[in-house]
Amino acid sequence: MRALVGNISRYALHDGPGIRTTVFFKGCTLHCPWCHNPELIYLEPEVAFYAERCISCGDCQKVCPEEAIGMQDENRIDRKRCTGCGLCAKSCPAAALVIIGIEYELEELVEILLRDRLFYKTSGGGVTLSGGEPTGQLEFAASLLSRLHGEKIHTCIETNGLFSYEKFASTCFDLLDLILFDLKFADSSQHQGVLGTGNKIIQENLSRLLKSRPQDVIVRIPIIPGYTATRENISRIGDYLRKLKVQYYSLLPYHPYGIAKAASVAMTSDRALPKQAMDQSELVQWEEFFHGIERVAA
Repeated sequence: MRALVGNISRYALHDGPGIRTTVFFKGCTLHCPWCHNPELIYLEPEVAFYAERCISCGDCQKVCPEEAIGMQDENRIDRKRCTGCGLCAKSCPAAALVIIGIEYELEELVEILLRDRLFYKTSGGGVTLSGGEPTGQLEFAASLLSRLHGEKIHTCIETNGLFSYEKFASTCFDLLDLILFDLKFADSSQHQGVLGTGNKIIQENLSRLLKSRPQDVIVRIPIIPGYTATRENISRIGDYLRKLKVQYYSLLPYHPYGIAKAASVAMTSDRALPKQAMDQSELVQWEEFFHGIERVAA
């Protein structure tokens, strides 16, 4: 059994409690304009190009079987020709070309994750499945969680909530210690307009999760200028969470890290995003909409 993984981040201090290893699965069911990991949206290997690292040696051009490398092209890669084979990245001495999306066997990945068992135990940490969207490779995710559960490793998932509840409940639910569930828009038509799909399934899934294990779900709201960060949207989300009797929420401040990542894989957008990160202090103004719910770090 294999999964396509974009990155494995060891010694992570976010994405759940304690010291963690976060596995970033490739592929996502939503295309958020502000995505922090846009290089993980598509479920296929991609080659990222970082121009500031390039030493113009030409090694990549020599090994490319598709003749997709142009040394005079500022983006270096002809994406229509590129098959994502990764030969150029393997030959690059400066790591200016990097393959995003590597297949891992289940046991291979488990071995990597168990290397830091001592850190998990002493810090109250564990392993977090993220992405992309980890439920997009649900069968593998469930097998991985089963192995970690058997090793008594704390497990967590970050999800956009757009999945089949029946499949999720029958494969993953009992193997997870914590669920970080993102909620972006209260209005389904607004969700459709920005993200390409409504939020009916997402809200239904959140409601069902909360009925089963309310204490193990943290609802996270990304605060994105020009998108989610409006008084109407945040107020409606706050009312909705109280209606569902949500116990915990977290606010995710906008940061522009995704802009450079998107450029590295030639993803373009006509949607304007701030170039500056949002300070944590800016989140205070939104807390009033969530009175009665405990704010936690997530």
